Amino acid sequence: MKRKIIQIDEEKCNGCGLCVPNCQEGALQIIDGKARLISDLFCDGLGACIGHCPEGAIEIIEREAEPYDERKVMEVIVPKGRNTILAHLEHLRDHNEKEYLNQAIAYLKEHHVDMSPGKGHDSEVVKTFHESLQKAREAVIGTSGCGGGCPGSQAVSFGDHPAKAEPAKHSNDPVKAPSELRQWPVQLHLLHPAAAYFKGADVLLAADCAAFAMGNFHDRFMKGRSIAIACPKLDSNKESYVEKLTAMIRDSQIKSLTVVMMEVPCCGGLHQMAMMARQQAGKQIPINKMIVSLQGEVIREEVV
Repeated sequence: MKRKIIQIDEEKCNGCGLCVPNCQEGALQIIDGKARLISDLFCDGLGACIGHCPEGAIEIIEREAEPYDERKVMEVIVPKGRNTILAHLEHLRDHNEKEYLNQAIAYLKEHHVDMSPGKGHDSEVVKTFHESLQKAREAVIGTSGCGGGCPGSQAVSFGDHPAKAEPAKHSNDPVKAPSELRQWPVQLHLLHPAAAYFKGADVLLAADCAAFAMGNFHDRFMKGRSIAIACPKLDSNKESYVEKLTAMIRDSQIKSLTVVMMEVPCCGGLHQMAMMARQQAGKQIPINKMIVSLQGEVIREEVV
């Protein structure tokens, strides 16, 4: 699979740091006097940082890229030295990537990379990293209060027939509109792609904001569909989103995918993830692309 991603020319880079605050995903840091892409995982390939580089050291390239693999990332990170490794580990910690933290430390141990505490900030970073790793492990084995699985992420199916609207009892009472929600959870990070409600289903992939903009969101988009919501700008671990969507298409054999996005540019990543998933799954299911205005009107729709 090919996708766009930034590339930094270290010979041109003077370490000015102007690109760093203009990377919304936080994928860039100045380390050892040079701008570094500390993880492919958080680069969306849109190039917001390019126009802020006075030396022209950043460009967009297109290269073969497999679904995110922490071990492959570590193969690139480790040769860049201790400071870059620590920055990557901090990045994983800050984005709550528990599984990748485990994979990263396993790689370091297998390859005998010395990460024992050093001096000053280094010592504090290593200490904090290991504390985060321990908390991640505790969460996995259920010692943090969820008893082996948080109730908020347990799969529940509500069936296909929501309750009918109740008539108003008094003239001032609003009519209670029925919910078209068929399952729980709905956030894509919490969803299991093999859940029963995805088998052979029509699926709605919606931007978090869309339901707040549209008064008729349930009736227009959710009726008869299983749903997943995500934010392509603020959510972490977008590669796992692509993997889950790929599994829905390939393994759960969903019939169609309707992608509802807001008109703002940062929402475009949602459609990109859907297209990448379809390509990886190797099944040409229809993808219905819907663009919603800030006032809640559908301003563009197409099947791709």
